[in-house]
Amino acid sequence: MEASFITFSAYQDSTSTTATYPDLGTGSLFALSYCTLGLAGEAGEVANKVKKMLRDGDSPAKRAELVGEIGDCLWYISQLCSELKLSMSDVAAKNIDKLSDRKKRGVIGGNGDNR
Repeated sequence: MEASFITFSAYQDSTSTTATYPDLGTGSLFALSYCTLGLAGEAGEVANKVKKMLRDGDSPAKRAELVGEIGDCLWYISQLCSELKLSMSDVAAKNIDKLSDRKKRGVIGGNGDNR
């Protein structure tokens, strides 16, 4: 698998080979919770690194560190999709459709899930 180009489908298949947690692949509330908490933790690490960049200054090295943390977020998103029996490609396409519709209707900004 070429690292510079990978489909969501290939990525999702690949993450399943490195996943190890209780109730893996069952779609249980425990598995969903595990993936969700992992995602929240990794997103917090991204936020913390950016916060420190604001405080201590930006640099290419600090930005490079973000790549690993963002990748960890992506891993948990992939596993969450797998636990929910969803394709990452379908989730991404539906998100683009939703945002395109909001833009077309002039409600890309604002509040609420159903705008």
